[in-house]
Amino acid sequence: MKSLKAVIHTGGVAVIRTDTLYGIVCNAHNPHAVDRVYKIKKRNPLKASIVLVADYKQIASFGITITPEMKERLDHYWPGKVSIILPAHDISVNTHYIHKGTGGIAFRMPDDPELRMMLKDIGPLIAPSANPEGEPPATTIDMARDYFGDQVDYYMDGGEVTNTTPSTIIKFSPSSDVEVIRE
Repeated sequence: MKSLKAVIHTGGVAVIRTDTLYGIVCNAHNPHAVDRVYKIKKRNPLKASIVLVADYKQIASFGITITPEMKERLDHYWPGKVSIILPAHDISVNTHYIHKGTGGIAFRMPDDPELRMMLKDIGPLIAPSANPEGEPPATTIDMARDYFGDQVDYYMDGGEVTNTTPSTIIKFSPSSDVEVIRE
């Protein structure tokens, strides 16, 4: 049986428990895998995804510069259950398949140290909730399996999710204000 790392590195799709919900995940640097997640989930193709990262280096891999001032602001929220939209303007790095024309990518550095270690090993993952668009998020791995069956290459059981609250999403404005997109 393949490992999660092997599945992700070969363009596969998995369902894992994140710090908030079960997510349907893939390598955030693989546009074909991202497209596959959208198809499996029947996700609106114009809706951007959240990217789980282990550290600031992984954010930089998307062409985003983290200044000392920005890092100080981010450290106020991370690690934690807050996804933060950062501007993705470096045209030398193709990120359109993630930000879907919004010009920003929502990143989250999870509070769970084991999940961050896994991300450090595997790399950044897109992680929309594990459910077909419009259905309730999967609270167990069996529920996710019922939704997706063999369309997903790997299922990792993380137990039952009892709090199905997704992450808060915020966006920093140039004026140093914080805009709450989703509470």
